[in-house]
Amino acid sequence: MTIQDLPLINACLNSLATVFLTLGFVFIKKGNKEAHKKCMISAFITSAVFLTCYLIYHFNTEVVTRFVDPAWFRPIYLVILFTHVVLAVVILPLIFMTFSRALKARYELHKKIARWTWPLWMYVSVTGVLIYLLLYQIFPQPKGGKPDSAPPPAAEQPAAN
Repeated sequence: MTIQDLPLINACLNSLATVFLTLGFVFIKKGNKEAHKKCMISAFITSAVFLTCYLIYHFNTEVVTRFVDPAWFRPIYLVILFTHVVLAVVILPLIFMTFSRALKARYELHKKIARWTWPLWMYVSVTGVLIYLLLYQIFPQPKGGKPDSAPPPAAEQPAAN
């Protein structure tokens, strides 16, 4: 395994967190508190491992994959990326508050904040996978963030005779 494998691993971890979040939601709606607890703890651990891998990747590589091609999809991608990044920052304290209230058996307060935490956490997990798919699978981006098909700048083009 190399550092270049981490984006795929991160997408898999986000996918797994999404599964645990979904199952946790289903279990609590069915009244199965023990299964809900196990799924939510699993989602938390999976997301923590993701965050660790994400930080390792970004602190150990100079590669920044920029979405440049196709140009028509770039604004859509940037909206997804922007909302993902903002909500990823917002969700961290909400997750800790939600878990803290559950661990202290303050279930009414836990339920109140979980109504905000769960959909935001789910959105961040799903869009994390979507961002990976867009950058590496659906529209694989060229190294260095420049389209392969772009003509060289005018100063670099040969003079016409």
